[in-house]
Amino acid sequence: MQAVILAAGIAKRLRPLTDTTPKCLLNVGETNLLHRTIDNIIENGIKDFVFVTGYRENMIKEYLERNFTEINKIILTNPDYENNNNSYSLWMTKEYVKGEMLLLDSDILFDKGIIAKLLNSGHGNCLAVNFTEKLDAEQIKVIVDKENKILEIGKEISIEQSIGESIGIEKFSINYLMELYNILDRKIVKENNVNEFYEASFQEIINRNDAGNSIYSVDVSEYECMEIDTAEDYYNACNLYKNKKGN
Repeated sequence: MQAVILAAGIAKRLRPLTDTTPKCLLNVGETNLLHRTIDNIIENGIKDFVFVTGYRENMIKEYLERNFTEINKIILTNPDYENNNNSYSLWMTKEYVKGEMLLLDSDILFDKGIIAKLLNSGHGNCLAVNFTEKLDAEQIKVIVDKENKILEIGKEISIEQSIGESIGIEKFSINYLMELYNILDRKIVKENNVNEFYEASFQEIINRNDAGNSIYSVDVSEYECMEIDTAEDYYNACNLYKNKKGN
């Protein structure tokens, strides 16, 4: 299995914190988000990585080379990161992923148990969901059936019908990825649709109702997890870490 970490974005909502530093290299406590993410993945037995970088990528590359000599890593450059979205970064990995994938955004503060729960879920295709009623319009929400198979995913879906928020950690089989990359190829190469969240392509596969490519939600609400989108998110994460360390 390979871990794909998307770290190309410019993180405008975190300015001025990201004026000179990519978001994934912001420290929470004594360690940055990217380092914590990689450690969590390694502790779950995965040592093959694909990174997609863009904004201030030299800082990320230098950090990886200095701190993670023991992992197998491929580092790809998203050259137009200011004008495209994470679907484009994911599409860039298609020639480099050879089997199952663990997909992660690089701006998540999370417990390593979340990865273990996905790996041990019994599902070929699944994503980590914080089951909660505290939802808003900006979150990637999910609606599921009684078996927790995902029926809808996205920002625009009904808050009332959603069971929680997708936190940005997914596991996919090679068969699912073949279908996903075909969709991304069509959208990006033929339609020039480069500014889209990758969940839109997940939804296209869901709509085909192909049982072999069903994707399931895995409840990870027992674990701490925070997505860092704004300065408020970042300071909340720092305070959470400080309070936890002090106990």
